[in-house]
Amino acid sequence: MSDYFDELARLLREAGVPRERVDATVGDLAAYVAESGTAPEEEFGPAAAFARTLGAGAAPAESAESASEGGRWVWTADIFIDEQRLNEFGAQGWEVETVDKRGMFVSRRDAERPQRWEYRREVVGREGRRALAERLAPDGWEPCGSWVHYEYFKRPAAASVGPAAEITAPPPAPAARMFLSRRFYALAAALFAVIAAVVAGVGVVLTAVTPIKGAHFWTGAAIGALAALGALWLMLRRLR
Repeated sequence: MSDYFDELARLLREAGVPRERVDATVGDLAAYVAESGTAPEEEFGPAAAFARTLGAGAAPAESAESASEGGRWVWTADIFIDEQRLNEFGAQGWEVETVDKRGMFVSRRDAERPQRWEYRREVVGREGRRALAERLAPDGWEPCGSWVHYEYFKRPAAASVGPAAEITAPPPAPAARMFLSRRFYALAAALFAVIAAVVAGVGVVLTAVTPIKGAHFWTGAAIGALAALGALWLMLRRLR
């Protein structure tokens, strides 16, 4: 393993990240750069800064109640409204520290002098994350997290509105931790309808050309559908 990842592992351990998580994270990152062929410094930036970002993301998620007291809040939104929600909550003083491996925005708000924040989301293209960050830096944007091929950036609203960026009476932390749009639900419904149509077509063909009884097939299909819906419900409940 390179000196970069040795230093990164050391810094993460010093930050209190569990050793098993450090080993898994560093191993995944090393495998990624080995496949991409890029240098770790070019892909992730300086090890010290990257360790601070990863260390912040390793903090355990907190409830809305503890967030309102401790100034931290962990939440997420679907891709259709995440940028909109980021700016909505940024206007309430929430600063995103990082995006964790589940796609959750790990946020904090200064309890004494909360400030408004602005956000933008960019697709990471061929130029890479580092070049993208350098291109946006002159306008005050700094990276605050990555998710799949998206890069999120933040900047204090004071850069554009001056002293008006300070918040005198911020609202309490939202009770919810997950925000889904109508487009998300519409897409999920459309996908479910397509799957149902395919299953129905397969059922008609099978019952016509095989000795499988229709009742048996539809019973199995119904059980499978209920299991899928149950798994989706449990996943959404876990994130709330």
